[in-house]
Amino acid sequence: MYKTGILNSGISKVLSDLGHTDQIVIGDCGLPVPKDVKKIDLALTLGKPSFLDVYDVLKQHMEIEHITIAEEMEVNNAPIYKQVTHDFSDITKVDHETFKALTKDAKAIIRTGEATPYANIILQSGVIF
Repeated sequence: MYKTGILNSGISKVLSDLGHTDQIVIGDCGLPVPKDVKKIDLALTLGKPSFLDVYDVLKQHMEIEHITIAEEMEVNNAPIYKQVTHDFSDITKVDHETFKALTKDAKAIIRTGEATPYANIILQSGVIF
């Protein structure tokens, strides 16, 4: 049995396969998933697991060089906006419709149970050397 790290096999596999500039998405329970993008569904009930629960684990295990968020997050979801902008300085903000269009290029979308508006982020992989 896997002793440390992320126990979810889908997430572990996606992280292991990431190359430089590849992207994954953490999304709230309402974010649409494009038909050709792998969906890893963690949602159990409204709010569980939360966006921040999943985000906190992924940022421990993924080398992240850039993030993209919806500009609407700043006004409509200040707690999550405050956290992600505290953690990263290389940030692109786009309108929510553009954000959804960008998710079609992700390697995977991790669906959480988060039920607050604009709790979505695109994480771009960096390199560890």
